[in-house]
Amino acid sequence: MAQHFTRRSALTIVAGGASLAAGRVWAADAKEGREVYPVAVPVYQTHFVADRAGFFREAGLDCKLIQGGSGVKTREIIASSQADIGIGDITHPMQLSNHGRAGRVLAPVDTRSSSVMFIIRKDLKDQGITTLEALTEWKRPDGRKPIVSVSSLGGTNHVWASYYMEKMGLDDKVTWIGTGNVDTMLGSLKTRQVDVLVSSLSLLNDSVDQGWGALLFDGTDETIWNKYIGGKVPVTSHFTVQSTIDKDPAKMQAYVTALWRATQWIKVHSPDQIYEMIEPYVGSTSRNANIQEITALQKVVDYDASIDAAGFARGEKVWFREMTGIKPLTIAEVVSPAFIDAARKAYPA
Repeated sequence: MAQHFTRRSALTIVAGGASLAAGRVWAADAKEGREVYPVAVPVYQTHFVADRAGFFREAGLDCKLIQGGSGVKTREIIASSQADIGIGDITHPMQLSNHGRAGRVLAPVDTRSSSVMFIIRKDLKDQGITTLEALTEWKRPDGRKPIVSVSSLGGTNHVWASYYMEKMGLDDKVTWIGTGNVDTMLGSLKTRQVDVLVSSLSLLNDSVDQGWGALLFDGTDETIWNKYIGGKVPVTSHFTVQSTIDKDPAKMQAYVTALWRATQWIKVHSPDQIYEMIEPYVGSTSRNANIQEITALQKVVDYDASIDAAGFARGEKVWFREMTGIKPLTIAEVVSPAFIDAARKAYPA
């Protein structure tokens, strides 16, 4: 499969090489590795911190971070073994398992989604469209349904946003499209090619600051989340495939240990400090927008990086439905906890 490089991803790879741990000496037997993340937003901060703070390096990895361009493309890269480990919606490894690739969740990242903000064109908000119901009653000038944009069909934004719409009986009253990375997502909203963009707080803030976006519905709000979802659910995860684990378990342990250390680093640092660490990876949106999103993320990060049976059960109604096409899987078929358990023992929180 073709690799997906952008100018931004090239710059971030260079930035990763100039890690803040630059004074440390590379181990002679450092293993080359490749990690892939979907798009340039702070929700993927764990991988950015693991790189910039030198945790990959200290674990014995010469790791390059690659921007996939979307969650679905990230999944494809992992499936084709062009990268060792990825970060994205937990449904991606489930999709891999359903297609014979034995996807494995190595650790959860959060306890609810931080990327289900429905951002409407400001001109439509000014016309009085202030609810999802009102949106679905409106028609485009050519008579078509409203167009709702997500990064990729089947990615995090789509999975969770479509679930909200289904519960409200509105899912068949809009047209969903995938518009890719940060620049293209924002561009599609700005140029009115789409009517609503579902994404994260940093994109909302940037669109508001620019004067062409507004918040329509906040699916990240804890009260709304609990009403429709019911509590803690692993949404984003670090994942791979079993064949990659089998090829080099020690290498996979190194990845997970570095990511565990990054999670604990995030726990004890301020949004400003986190932003300064990850800025080379999220420069497509403003400092202010990113810091606001990082602040919001602190409320949903799973600092214990564990998945329990209750949380998995709550997620099943979202994961295993007609829209995703994922056949039901058990927690044992999806989650491989041994690596994160070993990381906790090596670096107690």
